[in-house]
Amino acid sequence: MKLRLGIALLCGLVVASRLGAGEKEKGSFDSKGVKVHYAIEGKGEPVLLIHGFAATTQFQWELPGIVRALAKDHRVIAMDVRGHGQSDKPTDPKQYGAEMAEDAVRLLDHLKIDKAHVVGYSMGALITGKLMALHPDRLLSATLGGAGVIPAGTKLPPFVDELAESLEKGKGIGPLLIALTPPGKPKPPEFLIRQANLMFGGERGKVLAAVVRSWKDLAVPKEKLKANKVPALAIVGTIDPLKQSVDLIKDDLANLKIVTIEGGDHISTFSNPKFVEVLRKFLAENARKKPVEKAG
Repeated sequence: MKLRLGIALLCGLVVASRLGAGEKEKGSFDSKGVKVHYAIEGKGEPVLLIHGFAATTQFQWELPGIVRALAKDHRVIAMDVRGHGQSDKPTDPKQYGAEMAEDAVRLLDHLKIDKAHVVGYSMGALITGKLMALHPDRLLSATLGGAGVIPAGTKLPPFVDELAESLEKGKGIGPLLIALTPPGKPKPPEFLIRQANLMFGGERGKVLAAVVRSWKDLAVPKEKLKANKVPALAIVGTIDPLKQSVDLIKDDLANLKIVTIEGGDHISTFSNPKFVEVLRKFLAENARKKPVEKAG
């Protein structure tokens, strides 16, 4: 059952970019010369969702029902990270890295939002971590899904260079799919890897390679982790290979609460009902406290 679910979700990753998200309100804005697309649903305290690498708002947040669940109590803003979805797609690595975090702040400025809860998954979690370091005053809370924060000085895993090279050579995303396979579990079927590789080749491969090359620029100094005052939550599957990145910061990132999803891998954890259940509870616990009005 888990293998079938993983295959289905991986297939979703392959085709999601062809699907429309279907949110109620859509827009885009100029983020320092790069068009960034976003969609909004619901009312209430703002929650900004940042999807993962090579994903889309549809795949990451719509299909699992996360937008729908959060929009019951919040104004949910889902952005297409530059290089993805309907946002512009530069091919220069310098256009990514910290610029992806700055896009989030510029989007809040564009929408005239002073503070928001920020929820990122996978690469989105890395971007959220960078936001915690650069702009903690703009965050009501930070949720790291499926990954932790990159501490400065940490060597990125070997698959990162392998992935960038594969994308640059037009060979596709195969190294990532294999790297995300839990230890002891069968790797994705060859037909699925071939299909994914076809979807992420050519010009799109060059764009995603630039994104991968910029990941090192999302690193956060350890002193920033220890000084963090933003309420932080990490939600990660127990068999997710990227759980190591959460374990790496558990003693360094102040105000961090970690919740694990038993048997969850990287592809299926965000679609587990427990993910949104834990997230909604965390957001409620860290809602902005309104000042008490003085009588008279």
